[in-house]
Amino acid sequence: MSDVSSARDVMTPVFDAWRDFSGHAEQVFAPDAVCRLAHPLGDMVGYAALWAQAFEPLRAALPDLERQEFIRIAGQDADGAMWVGSGGQYAGTWVGDWLGIPATGRSACLRFHEFYRIEDGVCVEMQALWDIPEMMMQADVWPMAPQLGRFLHAPAPMTQDGLGPHDPVLSEASGRHVVDMLGAMIRHPMQGGPEVMELERFWHPKFMWYGPCGIGTARGVDEFRRFHQIPFLNAMPDRGQRPDKTTHHFMAEGPYVGVTGWPNMCQILSGAGWLGLPPLDREITLRSLDFWRLEDGLIRENWVLVDLLDMYAQIGVDVFDRMEELKWSKGYR
Repeated sequence: MSDVSSARDVMTPVFDAWRDFSGHAEQVFAPDAVCRLAHPLGDMVGYAALWAQAFEPLRAALPDLERQEFIRIAGQDADGAMWVGSGGQYAGTWVGDWLGIPATGRSACLRFHEFYRIEDGVCVEMQALWDIPEMMMQADVWPMAPQLGRFLHAPAPMTQDGLGPHDPVLSEASGRHVVDMLGAMIRHPMQGGPEVMELERFWHPKFMWYGPCGIGTARGVDEFRRFHQIPFLNAMPDRGQRPDKTTHHFMAEGPYVGVTGWPNMCQILSGAGWLGLPPLDREITLRSLDFWRLEDGLIRENWVLVDLLDMYAQIGVDVFDRMEELKWSKGYR
């Protein structure tokens, strides 16, 4: 059995138990496993803390909670560590407030990107982003600037094969393609205009970029650049220049590639435009947990989550305080 298959087998009981939260699989997690979640959930140690501090409040808000997974990959990072990546959405009927976000009484979806590091047959680390702004938008209490991209619940892969297992013959080329693409991306704007990124070399003409709520979804180069990349680079042209302050764990299985890092970006917010923010001349870090799917040697789909709430906290903006004021103005009590 390959290391990839073994890693998949380790996490299978967890994903089975969480499918409709009918059971537990705490034996899969090491007692001192570090579980890192999006702001404001934060870090937890061990399965019991993860369950009590993250899942129980979510289940209280959505009692019929289920985990709808549409991507699963496994692979080794550059340091030889084995990771399992899982993407999808939590779904249920939203009947109780969660993190202060008011219940809608209707169905709700919360996208997740989760990565699990496996050692000696157990999970020793979890890095996970839940798209909390997506819930604020569904409750109509997102208090920050409107997103430029489309609001869209990110779909499963077009090929409907995201759960795998995936053809290992493709893994090395897929991983190299994504790493080369990111290497070309950081040439701009410091080394030249948009042409130095060679977008057409790496991206399918009809690619879909499923960004986090707060940024939104884009299709093709024009929308991707207008709705995300141009504002991002105008505000932070020095991205990718501080490798000593970031970490990246890339994994690839078949045509799918994933990356996690806590954080995996560090730059100075020196310009205006991104998310409507002014130039603050302040260094910020970002946690971006992503999946890519390649088709005919090009990136056809890219699922991206960024911990925007953590970024706002770094610059001194309490999104939840602003949300409380918006709730008051909309008549919530």
